[in-house]
Amino acid sequence: MTDEQMKEKVVEQLKNIYDPEIPVNIYDLGLIYDVDCWTDTTTELKKCKVKMTLTSATCSMSETIVNLVRSISYRVDELEALNVDLVFDPPWGQEKMSDEAKLQLGLL
Repeated sequence: MTDEQMKEKVVEQLKNIYDPEIPVNIYDLGLIYDVDCWTDTTTELKKCKVKMTLTSATCSMSETIVNLVRSISYRVDELEALNVDLVFDPPWGQEKMSDEAKLQLGLL
């Protein structure tokens, strides 16, 4: 499996994680800033890093959402580890949402 194929698998899993307070997955909501996957030269298994944010730094569900993202490594074959880099700069805004998410929330 290529690094790009692993990234696609991780993104697919991210689209299955929903913010409990908003009925949109975290990927379409625009909470995911970057997904980087590479092959570990020692184990030949994949490692990924997800750079993400939350709708608010005081989000009550932050720990739950981040733990769900981390748990992707247990659900994807050949993925040895997935690290989460939680950032708040740049801050999240509605402009980061996909058109599909905006439509679902009645913003289009």
